[in-house]
Amino acid sequence: MTMNPMGKYAPIADIPLQNRKWPSQKITKAPVWCSVDLRDGNQALVNPMGIETKLAFFDLLVKLGFKEIEVGFPAASDTEYEFIRRLIDENRIPEDVTIQVLCQAREKLVKKTIECLKGAPRAIFHIYNSTSPAQRKYTFGKSKEEIKQIAIDGVKCIKSCISEEDRKRIRLEYSPESFSMTEIDYAVEICEAVKAEWGCSASEKIIFNLPTTVECSTPNVYADQIEYFCTHISDRDSVIVSTHCHNDRGTGVASCELGLLAGADRVEGCLFGNGERTGNLDIVNVALNMFSQGVDPELDFHEIEKVAELYTEYTGMNVNPRTPYAGELVFTAFSGSHQDAIRKGMAARAKMDRNALWDVPYLLIDPHDIGRQYEGIIRINSQSGKGGAAYILEQDYGLTLPKAMHPALGDVIKHAADKAQRELKPAEIYDLFVKQWLEAKGNLEIMDLAETHLDAKQNSQSEATTLCRAVVGWKGKQFAIGEKGNGPLDAFASALSKTPAPKFSITAFHEHSIGTGNDTSAVAYVQITCENGSQYWGAGKSTSVGRAGIDAVVSAINQIS
Repeated sequence: MTMNPMGKYAPIADIPLQNRKWPSQKITKAPVWCSVDLRDGNQALVNPMGIETKLAFFDLLVKLGFKEIEVGFPAASDTEYEFIRRLIDENRIPEDVTIQVLCQAREKLVKKTIECLKGAPRAIFHIYNSTSPAQRKYTFGKSKEEIKQIAIDGVKCIKSCISEEDRKRIRLEYSPESFSMTEIDYAVEICEAVKAEWGCSASEKIIFNLPTTVECSTPNVYADQIEYFCTHISDRDSVIVSTHCHNDRGTGVASCELGLLAGADRVEGCLFGNGERTGNLDIVNVALNMFSQGVDPELDFHEIEKVAELYTEYTGMNVNPRTPYAGELVFTAFSGSHQDAIRKGMAARAKMDRNALWDVPYLLIDPHDIGRQYEGIIRINSQSGKGGAAYILEQDYGLTLPKAMHPALGDVIKHAADKAQRELKPAEIYDLFVKQWLEAKGNLEIMDLAETHLDAKQNSQSEATTLCRAVVGWKGKQFAIGEKGNGPLDAFASALSKTPAPKFSITAFHEHSIGTGNDTSAVAYVQITCENGSQYWGAGKSTSVGRAGIDAVVSAINQIS
C-alpha cells in the first residue's frame, strides 16, 4: 500500500496579497515577548505545576527579561486563582511587567477573573473564540455572522463587568482562534468588529493575537496572512499584531520569523517550545536566532544551561539533545571534517579579541555567550576524524601532536570507538594515546642509558658531540651499544643501527614543553622511515629533552608489528 493524499488533503487557499513586502524585510529589533509557559505550557503538562513551582517559574521569566507573562486562567481552577492572587498580594510583579490572563467571555467567568486581578497595577485580559470553517461547522454549528456576534458579545460582557478605573489598567487581547485556517478577509472582519466594540487609540492599543492554532501551511503563507491583516486592519497604529505559532508541521520558528518580517509586533511562545501536541513556538530559539544576526533580543539567555535545568525541574519536560542552542549536543561535532574545521577556527580565535567578528566554522554563535563551554565541542565516536582527538589532547592535556601524526592517532581512536560502540570520553582518548605511544611495549626496550657531552675543544671536533652508551633489549636479547652524535637522539639512533633492530632514518622530529615550574616536562614526537619506505610515529615524555626524543624513537620502533 502506498500513501496517496489526493482527495483527502487539500492545500490552504492562496492569500489575495499583491506586491507582498515581507520577503525583502529584515528583523532589526526585538518584538514584545509574551511568555505563555504558565498557562499554555502548563496546561500541556502531564502533571501541571503547583503554586510554588509556578511562583519560581514566574521569577525565572522575569529574570530572563519578559515584560508580558500570561499567568493563567484564573476562572478555571482554584490553583490558578490562588497563584495569581499571590503574585499580586506578595508584590511579586515588577513595575515594568504586565501579567496576562485568559478567559472565555462568559459573565460569571469574567467577573471572577476581574476579581482575581484586583490590585494588579496593569493586566491584559485575553479572550478568544474559534473562527475557522471547521470550527464553525463542527463545534458550533453557526454561521459567520453568529460567530462574529459571539466575539462582539464577549467584549460587551467584559465591558459590563469592569469599571472605568479598571479600563485604565486593563488592556484587551483578542484571538480569533484557528486564525491560520480562517478565511483572511473574515479574520479581518471579525477583528474590526471587536475593535469597534472595545475602542482603542494609539495610546491605548488593542492586541490582536493571530495564532497558528494548527500549523497547516508553509511559513510563507502565514507571512502573507500577517501582512494582509496588517495592511487591511483599520487604525493600524492603534493595534498590536501578535503571533502565537504552534509547531504541527515543525516550522513554528520559521512561521514566527516570517510573521515578524510581515509586520507583527509581538510574539507569544514558551521556553523550549513546550505546549499542546507538537508544542508552541520556542522563544529561546527565535531570540537567539536574532542574537546570531547581531540583533539584541532583549531577553537574557547568557546562562542557557541553567535555564534548561530549571525548565526541566519545573515542568518535568526534557530539552532534546538537538534543540538549537540549548541541547546537549548542539556544540558538539562527531564528523571528522567538522572537528578539524572547528579545531582550526578555535585555535585562530584564541589569538583574537573576544568581540572579534564570529566566524568559526559550523558554530553559529560563540558558546561562551550563552554560558556553554568549549570543552564539550569535540566528542569522539567511530565516525570521528583525526582532528577531533588531537584537539582534545591539546585542549585537555597540553599535548600538541604534529599534524602529520594526526592520521595515526585517528586510526587508533576510531578502532577503539568502533569496538566500544559508543562515544569515547577525553580521559579514554588520553589513556589510548599513553598506551599506544608513551608506554608502547614491543620488541625494543632500554635497560640502561647514559650520555656524556663532549666539549669540542677536548675531543678535537669542530662541534660539541654527545656520547651515548646503552644496554637495550631486542626480542629478549641484550645488546651493549655506544656511539657519538650531534646530540643524544642522533647518538642513540646511530648506536641502535649496530643491533638487529630495523634500520631507519628520522624523517620528522617535534618537541614541546608541558607543565610549569618544577613539573615541566618535554614531549617529543618522532617519525621514522624504514628501509622499505614504511613510516611510523612515536612519542616520548621526560624531564630531559634528549631522553624524550630517545623514548620517542623506541616508541616508533615498537609500532612495527
